[in-house]
Amino acid sequence: MNGLNNNNNNNKFIAIVNIENKHFLDDQEGETILNDLILKEGYNNIVSVRTAKSLKIELFAKDIKEAKTKVKGMCDDLRIYNPIVSYCHIKVKRINNRAEKF
Repeated sequence: MNGLNNNNNNNKFIAIVNIENKHFLDDQEGETILNDLILKEGYNNIVSVRTAKSLKIELFAKDIKEAKTKVKGMCDDLRIYNPIVSYCHIKVKRINNRAEKF
């Protein structure tokens, strides 16, 4: 068992996982958005746009370090991203049972 659904630890965390292509790869979606901003909307001060995928994961763990380790392990085990062509950035925050903004 990977421990992501084990709530024996009473601390609840939220992890934001951002996955984006490495900079040596073209980002056609980002380029399209950039072109639309400059050509159609006149935002001439925008230099670059890169797109990314974001995951929001809630989990139980004993501390932030364990929560980040669990999420990183999940991303690696399930091949959520390809480390050859993508970066995976994980931010973790402890939350209460009430809704909180990240």
